[in-house]
Amino acid sequence: MSSFREPAPRDPAPGPVSSSLQTSDVLILIPAHNEAATVGAIVREVRRRWGYRVVVIDDCSTDDTAEIARAAGATLLPLPLQLGAWGALQTGLRYAERNGYQLAVTLDADGQHEPAQIGALVAPVLAGQANVVIGAFPARASPARRLAWRYFRWLTGLDLEDITSGFRAYDERAIRLLASREATLLDYQDVGVLLTLHRHDLRVIEEPVPMQPRLQGVSRVFKSWWTVGNYMLQTSLLCLARVGHGRARDRRTDSDA
Repeated sequence: MSSFREPAPRDPAPGPVSSSLQTSDVLILIPAHNEAATVGAIVREVRRRWGYRVVVIDDCSTDDTAEIARAAGATLLPLPLQLGAWGALQTGLRYAERNGYQLAVTLDADGQHEPAQIGALVAPVLAGQANVVIGAFPARASPARRLAWRYFRWLTGLDLEDITSGFRAYDERAIRLLASREATLLDYQDVGVLLTLHRHDLRVIEEPVPMQPRLQGVSRVFKSWWTVGNYMLQTSLLCLARVGHGRARDRRTDSDA
């Protein structure tokens, strides 16, 4: 049964989550590549609304992204080589693990994800309902993206609606897993990450949130037929390998029993 429900009308600016978790225990991770036009406003809004520490992972930007992010109050992690969205995010998750953060929230730097909705993702984690919460807004998807999601749900058995959303909250267990060497070889933050979480029995749920149209740039995956084809091929092979490995492990467990 899907854990996703359609978003209901609500105040777009929920208040702070009440819990024993301290503000200093939560880290906001924002991967950015040439996001000078938007990253500063996002960092300032997160800091103003929530007071959480913000880390911007600069994926070899050629514009003023790094300087603007730092001036807005973010801690900057500049990458010496362009690693892509997942490589940048894993860098941030490793930073979170090494510095003892209990919860990490990831969001894009292009203005799609609303900082006001961070509390909606954090709340289920704090309530013990999930290890990972995905901010989901399936209505944003193009027909090509919807077709890709449907295909990967069929291939993997994942019961999630918005597979590619990068707006997520990870608890300490998920941070530790995704910062590990096992997750290093992934190319994208979506299906491979979700399969890794599933294989280790971490609970992933979706929380409906509003999202804004991308203010600039295009999707790194769906920007051309070549990138879409490459993404579909790589992810399909990954799915087949991971699903096959899981089934083999289940057979070994049954035989041992």
